[in-house]
Amino acid sequence: MSRRLPPLNALRAFEAAARHLSFTQAAEELNVTQAAVSHQIRGLEDWLGFPLFRRLSRALVLTEAGQILFPEVREAMDILTTAVNRVQRQDSEGVLTVTTMDSFAVSWLVPRLGRFRQAHPDIDVRLVMADRMVDLAREGVDVAVRYGRGSWPGLTVTLLRTEELFPVCAPSLLDGGPPLKAPADLANYTLLHDEMPVDWRDWLAAVGCEAVNPERGPGYTHSNLVLLAARAGEGVALGRSVMVADDLAEGRLVRPFDFALPAPQAYYLACVEGEEDRPKIRAFREWLLAEFEGG
Repeated sequence: MSRRLPPLNALRAFEAAARHLSFTQAAEELNVTQAAVSHQIRGLEDWLGFPLFRRLSRALVLTEAGQILFPEVREAMDILTTAVNRVQRQDSEGVLTVTTMDSFAVSWLVPRLGRFRQAHPDIDVRLVMADRMVDLAREGVDVAVRYGRGSWPGLTVTLLRTEELFPVCAPSLLDGGPPLKAPADLANYTLLHDEMPVDWRDWLAAVGCEAVNPERGPGYTHSNLVLLAARAGEGVALGRSVMVADDLAEGRLVRPFDFALPAPQAYYLACVEGEEDRPKIRAFREWLLAEFEGG
């Protein structure tokens, strides 16, 4: 049966403009000029015979027809994108594209990837670092290693490792410094802060310590930065067990106290539903689980 459809480029321009409600942002996403987007949408409106947008002085809004068309076109674009990405991945079965947070990649994953290559020399890992949750199907990514609560609709999720939090510092910080035998002794040290859901206030409350101000001390927006500061002897950081595992094993950091606070979040592997049993994804998942089990 013959299908009477408008040009695909016009539909792409409409979907992007409707999603952003901006011709400018749509043009940036599609890597074309704003005039080109406007031209494509005018052509689509002429083809359909009715307007899709109302162009106000400082806003762009969908007409009733545009509101009806947008979700259908977006779903169709998502289906096409997923199909194309799957075909591309079939053609490059030896490449596994992994996205994760740069802090986890630098502190834990990259130092261990050599062991994965030795175990699976036919699989080449391509690492994409991003703090946001990447749309795996839309962006052609095979798997994501994420830190969170494991609730991501449309994805198959595997728990990799829970985590604990506890103070860590450089051994040199304790040489000749004030005693650090009990949590109250932290009042004599600089606290280093990381932007995480659990912070010094939570840890100090869990050990019943009210003698230490949990707000004082410098803050860092990146987990790797707070660990760099701790290694340099700048103060005491609230370490995450996965992130500091190698530092503790190699003596760059030490734990002054035994108490550890369970973290509300954990590490998960996520992939598009239905793709969890693809050989390269299964191999990477099993390798990660074994690495976490081994510490």
